[in-house]
Amino acid sequence: MDVDQASQPTSVAQCCAVLGAPQLSADEAAATAQLFKALADPNRVRIVNMLATADQPVCVCDLTEPLGIAQPTVSHHLKRLVSVGLLDRERRGTWAYYSLNAAAMRRLAAVTDLLGVLP
Repeated sequence: MDVDQASQPTSVAQCCAVLGAPQLSADEAAATAQLFKALADPNRVRIVNMLATADQPVCVCDLTEPLGIAQPTVSHHLKRLVSVGLLDRERRGTWAYYSLNAAAMRRLAAVTDLLGVLP
């Protein structure tokens, strides 16, 4: 089993700062914007939803029909989500299987948690 890592040494999801922090650096703001940009597509949001509700990693071949888009387009969306660190990719022979990166999802939840700063 071969698990591919994002091409970047540190994923964007790890570099994000909590939006409720007293101040964000330019780098933190840029990393956070990249994360939101990766999620700013309805198909990518649906992919995250499908993986969040799956019991095990999902093959790219099992995503095309429910999404109603071609396999190359699904692969493009998956590649984008992997590149920011939100998904893990596992190679099994000629197929790739995807799952949520649990640490990145916890970080995403923390980034968007504004309950402590809202009146």
